Amino acid sequence: MPEPTSTPNSAAAPAASTMRAKRKRWLIIALLAFVAIGLGYGAYWAIALRDLQSTDDAYVNGNVVQITPQISGIVVAIGADDTQFVKVGQTLVQLDQADAKVALEQAEAQLARTVREVRSLFATSAQLQATVEMRQSELDRANGDVARRERLAASGGVSGEELSHARGAQNTAQAALLVAQQDLQVNRARIDRTTVENHPDVQNAAAKVREAYLILARTTLPAPVSGFVAKRAVQLGQRVSPGAPLMAIVPLDQVWVDANFKEPQLAAMRAGQPVKLVADLYGSKIVYHGHVVGFGAGTGSAFALLPAQNATGNWIKVVQRVPVRVALDAQELSAHPLQIGLSMEAEVDTHDRGGERLPQVAQTAPAYATDVFHSVDAAADDHVRAIIANNGGAAARVAQSPGAKPAPTANVQTTPEANRKAVASTRERAL
Repeated sequence: MPEPTSTPNSAAAPAASTMRAKRKRWLIIALLAFVAIGLGYGAYWAIALRDLQSTDDAYVNGNVVQITPQISGIVVAIGADDTQFVKVGQTLVQLDQADAKVALEQAEAQLARTVREVRSLFATSAQLQATVEMRQSELDRANGDVARRERLAASGGVSGEELSHARGAQNTAQAALLVAQQDLQVNRARIDRTTVENHPDVQNAAAKVREAYLILARTTLPAPVSGFVAKRAVQLGQRVSPGAPLMAIVPLDQVWVDANFKEPQLAAMRAGQPVKLVADLYGSKIVYHGHVVGFGAGTGSAFALLPAQNATGNWIKVVQRVPVRVALDAQELSAHPLQIGLSMEAEVDTHDRGGERLPQVAQTAPAYATDVFHSVDAAADDHVRAIIANNGGAAARVAQSPGAKPAPTANVQTTPEANRKAVASTRERAL
């Protein structure tokens, strides 16, 4: 009988079995790989990602310093325009100074006149004291004359008429002494316990000078901070009023980020936690580092212009967001500056959860401050002292005791030319 021949199905069976074994092996390998990846991701999430809270609803924010005048006036010069950088103290707007200069000169003249009048009061006090002493001497001499004549009248050495004249002179001297003492008391009441510098009349006139000096200084509007000019609205020749916004300065070295996180993300956040940020402007290659400095007192909808009214009945629950302020690293901000309103992505590491979520710590030092206006006050005081000294500010202090004599007035130069030079010198140093 012929031998049986092999069929194609019998030849392909081992190959199919081999393919199924390989497929099964690769499926097991893939399954194990996915399991390993899942376990690795789970471990990474438990170690790191669980403590990270991120949001792309974050924006750069900062101070917008408004430049407003304190007095009214006509704009005669504008020192900076939009997009330009200005330094602290730089003149931004100049108002017309004509009226302010006239008012200052009038106040200066009044102060100088008041100082001289007060000096005359001190000099009059010394004169009246000398008059009292002279009247006292006349009264002592009259008392002696009456005493001698009374002794002589007992023996008939003088007539009664002469004794009567002596007594009349005594009464006259006594009345003259009383008048002189009253005049001295009246004058001392005006200068007692004072000097020329702190006399009420001089202080009042000095306050007028300071007021006029400040008005003149306020015709120049300096930049309170360094930054970029924005929103310029002032024009040449415009008459501005106090409080009118003229322009704004944005100090881009003091910006921060307001990151709006959802409600469930806030439970683990604390002040001081580190934050990584990426700006859409530079992309993911530039990473900023900062830290949480505080939380908003309410959600964004609570402070909206038209807050939602959930009590009307048309209520749909919406997850709210709370702004979280993030301070940026100053060196990184200087290397890659940001502008207000730019979009950011923020990621907060909430691993360290020590401390309170909303710490109630009062700040003692001012958050922001400028000293460009302090120099005006100091210059005004120097200006007043120069006028007083030039018109006899070193006048003597009147002693507190009634019988003490005032010291002599210092010998100072009080010519109009010297006064004008002193006033001009202090004004130039201030302005």
